[in-house]
Amino acid sequence: MTITARSPDEALRPKRLARKKPLRFRPRLPGRAFRDVMEDRPLGGRFRAVRRIACALAWTLPCMLIQALLLLLPGPAKARFPMIYFRTLCWLIGMRLQVVGKPAEGRVLYVANHTSWLDIPVLGAVLDTRFISKAEVGQWPLVGWVAKLGRTVFVSRARSGTAGEAKDMSSRLHGDESLVLFPEGTTSDGTRVLPFRSSFFAVAPAAHLVQPVTVVYDRMGGLPACRRDRPLFAWYGDMETGSHAWRLLRRTGTRCTVVLHEPFPPDAIPNRKAMAAEVGRLVAISAAQLRQNRPAQPLPAPVHHA
Repeated sequence: MTITARSPDEALRPKRLARKKPLRFRPRLPGRAFRDVMEDRPLGGRFRAVRRIACALAWTLPCMLIQALLLLLPGPAKARFPMIYFRTLCWLIGMRLQVVGKPAEGRVLYVANHTSWLDIPVLGAVLDTRFISKAEVGQWPLVGWVAKLGRTVFVSRARSGTAGEAKDMSSRLHGDESLVLFPEGTTSDGTRVLPFRSSFFAVAPAAHLVQPVTVVYDRMGGLPACRRDRPLFAWYGDMETGSHAWRLLRRTGTRCTVVLHEPFPPDAIPNRKAMAAEVGRLVAISAAQLRQNRPAQPLPAPVHHA
């Protein structure tokens, strides 16, 4: 066996590749489809999402027919049946509910923070109330039909129709119906509560009571939800509803906590700007406690300082 000595310059010189061109692997699913396949996905998540979507559609379609018939009949059934529908819907999509506090009785204006489209089925399962939604939702297929059957009040962003819409909301409250108000005006990213707009509280005098409500999605996989999990619940910006629902419905162990704080009469805070500030502060404090995994408890009604 012979050993050939090489010079230091030749030994440090990199070896030539036998292949002139380097190997390049291309994904079989290019673009967004490839990234979606390669991202973290729970075992059986796709089948779970398909099953939940199919069950939700199978439950929604007959309920639409039942509610349409109930609207033609007198009695409180048309107001109670949406709660049954939303409770079952939350169970079908795997969303557990934790309710802290009691809803007020009578015609109540519920004031809540807004994080996602999930707020509608969650609050609909807990409260006997009607929702206030933007006019564009009424044009959406299936979702718009469900909203109309639930007697949702649609509001536009045009100033020309503000007076008529405020009158419609006040008439609902005078007719012994309750309303849910999202005074943030839009959905947040789930990490904070946006400032409440005082213009939304113009209909507060028509209500018998105003009750602040905090909604926080605080469990993912059975564990406390952290900042990384917020976008899975929050629906904001230019997010698509279909893709957002698909990612969420693949997950297990999700939970939403609804805190019903102490109600107060609207004349306790006659200034609507002060009411917006006080209620927004109360809801923000409670939401921060839930995001920090602290025990949830209803907070006392805000007090107006003259």
